[in-house]
Amino acid sequence: MTRSRIDWQDLLFGLFLVAVAAATLVATRNLTVGSTADMGPGYMPRVVSLALLAFGLFFCGRGIRRAGMAIEPVQLRPLLAILGGVAIFALTAERLGLAIASVITVLLASFATREGRLYETVPFALLLSAAAVLLFVKVLALPVPVWPR
Repeated sequence: MTRSRIDWQDLLFGLFLVAVAAATLVATRNLTVGSTADMGPGYMPRVVSLALLAFGLFFCGRGIRRAGMAIEPVQLRPLLAILGGVAIFALTAERLGLAIASVITVLLASFATREGRLYETVPFALLLSAAAVLLFVKVLALPVPVWPR
């Protein structure tokens, strides 16, 4: 891996934090702030956004001032496997139910790495699916279909 004159990871992370802070400040601009003794609904979002903005500016400055490792090029296999898993879950959760959709999602997302083995992935997918059903349906009592209708 080559060295870069700019630490791109810090710089991009800082820019991300600045963007989130700016979006939050814009979204909450019509809320009343109040004072420390009498906080309005916009007080905490404004304080957290300003702290996030400060952290973002810190990381931007640090990224520009110091050299860092160059960012590796994007690999399509992990990106497509994870995005595909999320998309398949969103499209199948209601039709196939939480149990089957979560198993399919884990199996598809396992293609993100070449180190995944089917005999390890299938039990993990079944265990994770059972945990999701227990958590969302039994513990949280959400009206989520478990099986196809």
